[in-house]
Amino acid sequence: MTSDLEQQSSAALFERLVEASEAVGATRSRSAKVARLAELLRALDAAEVALAVAYLSGELPQGRVGLGYATVFGVEAPPAERASLLLREVDARLDEIANARGSGSSRRRTELVGSLYARATLREQAFLKRLLVGELRQGALEGVMLDAVAEAFRVPSELGRRAAMLTGNPSIVAAAARTAGEAGLRAYGLELFRPLGPMLAQSAAGPNEALERLGTAILEYKLDGARVQVHKRGDDVRIYTRSLHDVTARAPELVEVTRALPVDSAILDGEVLSLREDGRPRSFQNTMRRFGSKSQDAALKSELPLTPFFFDLLQHGGQDFIDRPALARREALAALVPERFRIPSIVSADPEVASRFLEAALAAGHEGLMAKAESAPYEAGRRGAGWLKVKPAHTLDLVVLAVEWGSGRRTKFLSNIHLGARDPTTGGYVMLGKTFKGMTDELLAWQTERFLELEVGRDGHVVHVRPEVVVEIAFDGVQRSSQYPGGVALRFARVRRYRPDKRAEDADTIETVQGLAAEP
Repeated sequence: MTSDLEQQSSAALFERLVEASEAVGATRSRSAKVARLAELLRALDAAEVALAVAYLSGELPQGRVGLGYATVFGVEAPPAERASLLLREVDARLDEIANARGSGSSRRRTELVGSLYARATLREQAFLKRLLVGELRQGALEGVMLDAVAEAFRVPSELGRRAAMLTGNPSIVAAAARTAGEAGLRAYGLELFRPLGPMLAQSAAGPNEALERLGTAILEYKLDGARVQVHKRGDDVRIYTRSLHDVTARAPELVEVTRALPVDSAILDGEVLSLREDGRPRSFQNTMRRFGSKSQDAALKSELPLTPFFFDLLQHGGQDFIDRPALARREALAALVPERFRIPSIVSADPEVASRFLEAALAAGHEGLMAKAESAPYEAGRRGAGWLKVKPAHTLDLVVLAVEWGSGRRTKFLSNIHLGARDPTTGGYVMLGKTFKGMTDELLAWQTERFLELEVGRDGHVVHVRPEVVVEIAFDGVQRSSQYPGGVALRFARVRRYRPDKRAEDADTIETVQGLAAEP
């Protein structure tokens, strides 16, 4: 490695980060986690801080680097006897791995992994392997990490959280806090063509509960479509998914509608649906067949045209709206977007009015209601208490942790899926039960192929997988149970659909599930 790497202080040793990770994973005390992480960050320069925050959060700055489970765990190298590997060294080697392309790239990546392992001690190798396959769960979640950044560099924690919300990247925020302190964080605002994490909703059992919790609320149809965030400057329009991927080419109809809006610049939040000729929505699967397709051939566009329905305005004419009350944002949206491209909504505190509005939404083919507090700001990237979703059937977004080989006519398929809810405290997942119900032959074939790609190990007929796939589960209720670690289990769980538009970190939490359990 280069001499400038060799001259880094001992604080930049990768071993220091691994030690911090182990200390954080060994305690459930939030304050202890924050203090240990702050101690590490304080000793690093800005570039090293950004790397440390990414690695401790289980992320790679390079994103995917083209390494599969077999390579990561199959490559063997004698561990280094003493710690000398630097944070910047790890980053440089990962850059090389990510940039390996063309003929012989697989062999080259394997060689690079081996040389990286050879520079690492045994404990560093173990950390690297978990990091590279996305299995790092030691409790350094974003909230804890941002509190550690605030403590390390003496900046207000709320300012750090806001900057992270706007950038979607805690590593960038940490580096700014290290370099410029409070002033560096205040510099962040909404920026066109830099998408921010969408605000998410909590659940309510029905319209009555929603209004009890919110009082007078904005009630909207809950559409069963694909979430979109649309940015506009002049005729330049970009469309982003809920996972912040640019998919502009997949929805020319949205581009056309957005260009026609009477404003030079704006950022809007909404849903996209494929509608039938009678105006009723097609199934989510059909919407995703069109919106999720990278090849936009004329036949598919004609068969499954897309229509946008906007429900929020985040920026208009260079002014940020996210801190304004939801009611004010609704009024501004109505002045900008024609009614046919807005989600139907009313404002009411009357449970009977809300119930009738829910019935109208269901009759129109939609899946329920959204209830939003009039005063709620837009909490980007968070499941805010100011938004509640109301569906007639209980559903949860859960993560698949493992799958069992089937029997009988399902012998050749991975069938029974193990369901997990997200644990915000540890960053891991809590198993709630299993189900093989609601699966068509087509779905069985798909999930067999998909989960074999994500396999991390086997235990008899059980295939353990990386916790990446989100599945929407319908169920009849939640009951207390000592069989599972969360103390609860789902009754009559069945697969409603897989959610390729959602990430594992968007899944429902174990606290949400426990809150649905009937009292003993």
